[in-house]
Amino acid sequence: MLTTQPMTDRDRVRELLGREPQGKFEVVVRDSLGDPVVLLNEPLLDDGTPMPTRYWLINKTIVAAIGRIEAEGGVRQAEAAVDPSALKLAHQQHEAERDAALPEDYVGPRPSGGVGGTRQGVKCLHAHYAWFLAGGSDPVGQWVHDRIEAYKK
Repeated sequence: MLTTQPMTDRDRVRELLGREPQGKFEVVVRDSLGDPVVLLNEPLLDDGTPMPTRYWLINKTIVAAIGRIEAEGGVRQAEAAVDPSALKLAHQQHEAERDAALPEDYVGPRPSGGVGGTRQGVKCLHAHYAWFLAGGSDPVGQWVHDRIEAYKK
């Protein structure tokens, strides 16, 4: 009798991305059914390319909802709504965490910037929300969290 092999996280992430993941990751947030929601990426891809996005949102419903928020000007709204010093601190903390994950003796190209690879302002609500869901102190992630239910369909 043939049995079905259980799907691994890598298989499910490949399915959600629609392509093979390009680096090592860990699923750090799951939904109530155990499906991946947020990935924690290594700071370097398998080929050595820097990966500035430490936390990657992969749940299709949440990704689509945040896309709708962004389409309605959410990036500008979030940037205007949050305390600039709190946002700057979030970028610094995110960057420090990612950089600490690099090998001590690493001398190649390094990822740069904070959340979503930027040093200031807001670039991507998805990246901010992913870090927030994973426990990061991110005022933009909190801003998204306070609004997202209205955008889920």
